[in-house]
Amino acid sequence: MSSPCAPEHAPAGDVGAALMIIDSRLKAIYDGKTETDSEQQAFMDQFIDSLGPDGADDVLDGTCTLIFMFMQWLRAAYEDHDKDVIEYVVPNLVASMRMMPKSIRPEAIPTMAGLLVAAGTDLSPNLWRKQYGYWTDDEMTPLEATAFLLAEHINRLTDDRDFATRMIADALSKAHEG
Repeated sequence: MSSPCAPEHAPAGDVGAALMIIDSRLKAIYDGKTETDSEQQAFMDQFIDSLGPDGADDVLDGTCTLIFMFMQWLRAAYEDHDKDVIEYVVPNLVASMRMMPKSIRPEAIPTMAGLLVAAGTDLSPNLWRKQYGYWTDDEMTPLEATAFLLAEHINRLTDDRDFATRMIADALSKAHEG
């Protein structure tokens, strides 16, 4: 029997917009900008506001789709080395989140760890989270950070700063072709 949290029941959302946001954050970090540029943040805020409530929900769903896709790629990569993605990725990302107290409140970390476990066990992170109620404003930055940290983890594993973004962009291109 299929779980109600199975990915086939989840909306994909606006993966392209979510990917643009994550890619922008990655490029900023790789360019040595550890603090968010106020001009860039204003642009991102304006972009999100321009989407309206439905568009923002689509980006949220798209971010969860990214988390799912990143965890699926990581799971395959770790299984190729007889390792468990949950064992190797979740503690690493939780430790990273704990070092970001200005962006990620401690009470959001268990939810983000749960999203990672859900995605790593073939469940939709978004549907898994929604069974506990609506997303809160306090979860938005941790959600973005979770997708960012997964992308950065993939980029480090592949020794390619653009691998995670390119992987998703390629998947989106193939989906539009088919």
